[in-house]
Amino acid sequence: MIEVLKSKLHCVTVTEANLHYMGSITIDEDLMDAANLIAGEKVQVLNNNNGERFETYVIKGERGSGCICLNGAAARKVQVGDVCIIISYALMEFEEAKTFKPNVVFPKEGNKL
Repeated sequence: MIEVLKSKLHCVTVTEANLHYMGSITIDEDLMDAANLIAGEKVQVLNNNNGERFETYVIKGERGSGCICLNGAAARKVQVGDVCIIISYALMEFEEAKTFKPNVVFPKEGNKL
């Protein structure tokens, strides 16, 4: 088995940071669908503004809202307005991985598709 890139939201903008919510990242459901992410999926968050890299899990945000909200302890690793990359990986057989095509999404301003 090999771990490969499955999904990527490239350069989304953080819209909220909610320290007093149980840990996770809230993502607009439209963005989740486009990137082939599901609720509860483990993701890696890379903050382009400060270099932070951390893992959390996805919860659904309001469809069409453009929401990217870091919750709980992760809220301390971002500021509203930071640009982040959100990545998930998948395990697969080596031969399958050679031809696998990840879902990579480049949202526009306001985290819109």
